Amino acid sequence: MSHFTEEMLDEHLADKHYSHRMGWLRAAVLGANDGIISVVSILVGVIAAGTDKDHIILVGTAALVAGALSMAAGEYVSVSSQSDTEKADLEIERQALEDDWETEHAELAMIYQQRGVSPETADQVAKELMEHDALGAHAKDELGLSEIHTARPLQAAFASAASFVSGAGIPVILVSILPMQNLGYIVAASSLVLLALLGAIAAKTGGANMMKGGVRMLVWGALAMALTTYVGLMFGAG
Repeated sequence: MSHFTEEMLDEHLADKHYSHRMGWLRAAVLGANDGIISVVSILVGVIAAGTDKDHIILVGTAALVAGALSMAAGEYVSVSSQSDTEKADLEIERQALEDDWETEHAELAMIYQQRGVSPETADQVAKELMEHDALGAHAKDELGLSEIHTARPLQAAFASAASFVSGAGIPVILVSILPMQNLGYIVAASSLVLLALLGAIAAKTGGANMMKGGVRMLVWGALAMALTTYVGLMFGAG
């Protein structure tokens, strides 16, 4: 007889699959990626324009703070909208269960039949699941909602802001401690290395190809920095 408990099953699925990481991983990668690319692009642009070091540091710090707040606010609003939609759908389903239990039961059974379950088994499964947790069963199998994918606005906002600061903070620190000679090249090169590493790590965490993830980050980062460097040179102080 198996002694495989529900807790053991949850742990097994968490170790084997990657979908439970999607919420925080997306926000964290987006934040760090945007932090590095946006702040470094601004920095290499103002460096190329011939700006003095104090102003470069000021611009970098301002970009870091503004970017972190913008990422947090944008992520919070976006995920909150998703959460509001989920709650609205659940309320509609809750009301439908109160108004017409039998129709909802038939609807759930039909979903299982469409997945290949026999009519008799589908009817029995729907009955037992609804007796246990009717709203939960319909939320998962009809609406496609689950605990893993539930929107968490605060978690997403904090992850985005924190990862943005961690990404943007490194080039700002480099600008502060390094001499002006070849500063733009050093900051750009080190940031491209960081982007490639970030892409590879994010890909590994999500179960994807590390090389593909690293190259993708590298290409987009290089493109952004090249364009802002060109703008800096076009409108340079010299």
